[in-house]
Amino acid sequence: MQALRTRAVTVARRARPTTPRISRSYASESHDHHHDEHHHGEHKVEEGLGTAFYVFAGALPASIAAYQISRPGKDGEPSSFSKWLQQFDYFNEWEVRNTLRTQMIEQAAHDKHLFLNAGESRHVELKMPELFNTGSPYNVPAGHSINLDHITEHYRKQAAAEEERKAKKLAAKAAQEAASTSS
Repeated sequence: MQALRTRAVTVARRARPTTPRISRSYASESHDHHHDEHHHGEHKVEEGLGTAFYVFAGALPASIAAYQISRPGKDGEPSSFSKWLQQFDYFNEWEVRNTLRTQMIEQAAHDKHLFLNAGESRHVELKMPELFNTGSPYNVPAGHSINLDHITEHYRKQAAAEEERKAKKLAAKAAQEAASTSS
């Protein structure tokens, strides 16, 4: 019975005539009396020819003048534009410039191949001896724990020698500065 009622309500809704929609009005379309009192007629707008017209009009004589300047003279003599350009050193030294550029590019290619094909340095200075023993000290199978005391001692001696060298260098520099200030 419920399905029949639902179906009947749907059919009744479709059968009802729809109310006409009210069209929207916009402010630009309204012509109220107040607006018409102040503006009796539309304004005439004087429009110029525009920038594009003047650019085109100027480009025509400029292109004709450029063409005439670039033409070679009688008997194959260079044009006045070519004569003017030859005054600048930039245009006369093109061979030297091209040679330098070629050498730069060849050197860059050589350096690139040098850097790409050079072998990596496998030497890594050990700054912290604890790096050898990174890992859990628990659940280590028998024979997998290695005594690294001799490696730790080697790097400790190396660090002490480096510190001693730096201290001697600083002492010599301080003595040199003291001698130069007392003079």
